Amino acid sequence: MIRSFFVSLALVTAASAAQTPNIVFIFCDDLTTQAISAYGDSRKLLETPNMDRIAKEGMRFDRCLVTNSICGPSRAVIQTGKYSHANGFYNNSNSKFDSSQPTFPKVMQKSGYQMAVIGKWHLMTDPVGYDHWNVLPGQGAYYNPPMIENGKPVKYEGYTTDIIGDLTLKWLDQRDKTKPFMMMSQHKAPHREWEPPLRLLGFDKDRVYEEPETLFDSYSGRSKAVSDHDMGIDRTFTERDAKLVVPGNLTEEQKKAWNDYYEPRNAKYREAAPTGRDLVKWRYQRYMHDYLACVKAVDENVGRVLDYLEQNGLTENTVVILSSDQGFYLGEHGWFDKRWIFEESLRTPLLVRWPGVIKPGSTNSQIVSLIDFASTFLDITNCENLADVHGRSMVPLMKGETPPDWRKSLYYHYYEYPVPHRVRPHYGVITDQFKLVHYYKPDVDDWELLDRTADPLEVKDFYNDPAYADTVKELKAEILRLQAEVKETMPPPRLAHGNKAFDGEVNPPQQPKGKGKKKNAAKKE
Repeated sequence: MIRSFFVSLALVTAASAAQTPNIVFIFCDDLTTQAISAYGDSRKLLETPNMDRIAKEGMRFDRCLVTNSICGPSRAVIQTGKYSHANGFYNNSNSKFDSSQPTFPKVMQKSGYQMAVIGKWHLMTDPVGYDHWNVLPGQGAYYNPPMIENGKPVKYEGYTTDIIGDLTLKWLDQRDKTKPFMMMSQHKAPHREWEPPLRLLGFDKDRVYEEPETLFDSYSGRSKAVSDHDMGIDRTFTERDAKLVVPGNLTEEQKKAWNDYYEPRNAKYREAAPTGRDLVKWRYQRYMHDYLACVKAVDENVGRVLDYLEQNGLTENTVVILSSDQGFYLGEHGWFDKRWIFEESLRTPLLVRWPGVIKPGSTNSQIVSLIDFASTFLDITNCENLADVHGRSMVPLMKGETPPDWRKSLYYHYYEYPVPHRVRPHYGVITDQFKLVHYYKPDVDDWELLDRTADPLEVKDFYNDPAYADTVKELKAEILRLQAEVKETMPPPRLAHGNKAFDGEVNPPQQPKGKGKKKNAAKKE
């Protein structure tokens, strides 16, 4: 009788788990929409059949935007559903995640979900709210990575993307099958220095990639904040970026494979000794080969996960979500990296498959954001939402319904300066058509207005165009509204251009105004 009771209880528990959606969250570092074929970039840089499979069987979000385009802060936003100024993680330089604050994994774990995170974590404190974690320390290595498994150091041999794929499948196979789960499979790739898997060296057969129209952007008529950067292919590309030096942590066998591929090509480069525009062109081609090979490896491991779910009868009851901590520049404006409010780094991929809920092959053009992820995870799993979050659940959008009060604009604020890339702190507002941005600290106090309809490449500033005066006024008011909504208390400096104060300012800073005192005011911020 007792045995029969426990058998019945186990069957009921297993049935309950089968009815509660699982989540597999595949998260990349610096994966941009231009490199995913489902997004249809005109350069057709790479075919990504497995990522495309998620889009084909689910929904592609076309305007998933970040709130602070940099790795660690984006991860903190996902954990908390709150902007950087509210969760305390502003930058990669000196921030540490406060794991005592409310996070979505704590709620899901308390509700009976098995929680696991494998791969890149990058929040400077140990994961909390997870039954199992095995993460890369810091940025992690591409080859033979050390990792930390539930607090203990471990070491693996091989390529990190494949190892994360292996560990993901291992956990899925060994989990408690009577409970629902969330697996966060978080890849280092394709983060700088874009070191490819040795098995994919030469995958593109030395293809010559089409250059972006703005590879040689002159930044004419733009703020000093835009031109005085340190993240250009022309000025910041190191020998390691260019694969002119061998990574130091390869085995002898790995080093041989590396040298067999790169050294003949590097010898031709040294002999040609390109300079000026020719050097930029060469670096761009090398960059594309390496970055896209890293993405291809991720795509292959996405396929392994999708195949596992199908082979184990988990497809119908598992929501698969693929995204990245932000977008990335693939030569646009002459850049690599992220950080800016401009489109390539602001927009991040978001593909979601949810059988029976999401219509296959659907797309969504509403403005969504990483601040929505926590609430969405909790809604999918019927868990209570976190208090005071800045985001909201995307589940209605996934069901094909747009709430009448869905956002029409998003607030953005980037803080990290001056290293590593000398991108000035800036904040702004994004709508479907416009971006109004204010660069501040330490030597700029400039506004720019971008119009994606009139100038989709975002190479012009319309701020001082009289035809846009009303737009500027409306967007400044929207910035104030959004700052108040999310309780932004960090600078931002006065909402003014030049010396004219802006009416209705929230939390006006106590600083002198006037042309003669502008330098002192900037110093005080």
